[in-house]
Amino acid sequence: MSSAPNVNRVTSDGVAWLASAGTYPRSMLALWEERPDAPVVLPCGTVFDVVSAPAVFGRRMLDRLWDDGPGSGPVAMFRGRVLLFAAPGTAQRLPSLLAWEEWGSNRTEAVPPLLCHGTGDAVTVPAPAGSDAPGDSRWLVAPDTRHPWLPGPEVVLWAAVRAARAAVRISIFPPADQGAKVYDVSRRR
Repeated sequence: MSSAPNVNRVTSDGVAWLASAGTYPRSMLALWEERPDAPVVLPCGTVFDVVSAPAVFGRRMLDRLWDDGPGSGPVAMFRGRVLLFAAPGTAQRLPSLLAWEEWGSNRTEAVPPLLCHGTGDAVTVPAPAGSDAPGDSRWLVAPDTRHPWLPGPEVVLWAAVRAARAAVRISIFPPADQGAKVYDVSRRR
């Protein structure tokens, strides 16, 4: 059981923070005041970056962040993916850290590719009012302050590696050959 907060509604300070990422923050605030159930597309790279992971693996990462680590910033679900809001610059640095860890060289469902959205990218963020309908975009950890803590690339890497290790038990021993003869060498003379 994760100790992550169950906050699915964005506070007014969280709305202000999200709107600050847009090109026209006042227009964004006016839109959300009129339609608090409207998801919007916001640019990445200045206020936040986003790391996108498949739903199950993303939840494992989130569990690692909250159970064993420093927690997370805002986190959303959109179209079967977990969107982890991260510090600006994470999208640029994380791929090289993942490559250093040889991430994805052993392609399995337990170690999926992570998508990094930074400068020049945009993501759809859930509506501030939230939604409980299955399949809709929704907040898993909603923004609740004007300056939320956002994990950097090292923290995201830490969570991803631990989530992968928990999903895939890696052994330094090769699998046993089922047809091999076994000799008991402890009974040598």
